[in-house]
Amino acid sequence: MKLLISEFVNGEPKAQPRCKASRFTKGVYDPGTANGWKNAITLELRRHMGDAITDALKVDTVFYFPRPKSHYGTGKNAGKLKASAPKYHTKVPDIDNLQKAVYDSLSVKIGIGVWKDDSQIVTGKPEKLYADGCPVGMRIRIYSLEQEEGDE
Repeated sequence: MKLLISEFVNGEPKAQPRCKASRFTKGVYDPGTANGWKNAITLELRRHMGDAITDALKVDTVFYFPRPKSHYGTGKNAGKLKASAPKYHTKVPDIDNLQKAVYDSLSVKIGIGVWKDDSQIVTGKPEKLYADGCPVGMRIRIYSLEQEEGDE
């Protein structure tokens, strides 16, 4: 396994929305609510454009979300995390929809062509965490499963 790409994308992660049907246009459309996030991904990873990767891939993603104000104390405890604040980000968006926005942004068909198609992704670890001590955004690591370290 060889690490190909390791990047951090700043900004609040957004999920790929489901397509909507319209009575007026009698068609299906993408509401576009993730467009700003997908643009941030493509801007950060555009230096990896070129020959699209064709290997089997492992893609690890960690999405960092801001904590809501309700997780913090008030008055003299302002800025301090409450003991009752949850450790894990278990709210929407769903992790699979977060991944879909990333995968679409990086494929040849829809995005900037880092890889040919997201069907090449055979394994990986997605995570959703609160951004405690780090910026809001996403860490992505892309590995080739067909190359060993040192292979060129």
